[in-house]
Amino acid sequence: MNPVIALDCEMVGSGNRSILAKVSVVDEDGRVLLNCFVKPTDTVTDYRSSVHGITARDLEGGESFNTVQRKVAELLKGRILVGHSLDFDLEVLNLSHPEHNKRDFAKHPMFMKNGQPRSLKDLAREHLNKNIQEGHHDSLEDARTCMELYKKFYRQW
Repeated sequence: MNPVIALDCEMVGSGNRSILAKVSVVDEDGRVLLNCFVKPTDTVTDYRSSVHGITARDLEGGESFNTVQRKVAELLKGRILVGHSLDFDLEVLNLSHPEHNKRDFAKHPMFMKNGQPRSLKDLAREHLNKNIQEGHHDSLEDARTCMELYKKFYRQW
C-alpha cells in the first residue's frame, strides 16, 4: 500500500448546499483506487453539468453515499492525502483527516497568489506544462494532476 493518495470530488447542488456526485482517488503512480458516481443523498436542484458534465443518469447508477464514504475512509487510514481545496472534498464526504497528513495546494503559500489560492488549472499549466479542465472538470484528471504536482514538490512540505 502506498502512503500517499490524491483525492478529488465533484459535487451537485441541493438547495443552498453541495452534495457528493463523484469521487476519485489515485495512488502515487496515478492508478485508480476509487472512481465512481454517487447516488444523491438529497434532491438535486442543480446538476452543474456545465462544470463537470455529470447528469442525472450518471448518478442513478452510482454507489450509495455510505458505501463510498466507507471506502474513502478506509483508503485514508494512515496515509498522506493530496489535493486541491481538500476541506470541501472532505466536508462533502463527511470525513476528516489529520491536518499534518494533508497536502493541499490551495493552502500552501508557495502555490498561492496574493494570499489567495490559485486554480489547479493554473498550477498544472505553470508547473507541469499541462492543460487540464479543457472541457469539463474531471475528478480523476484533477486527482492525478494533484499527485503529479505533489511528486514534483513534496519537499515543500
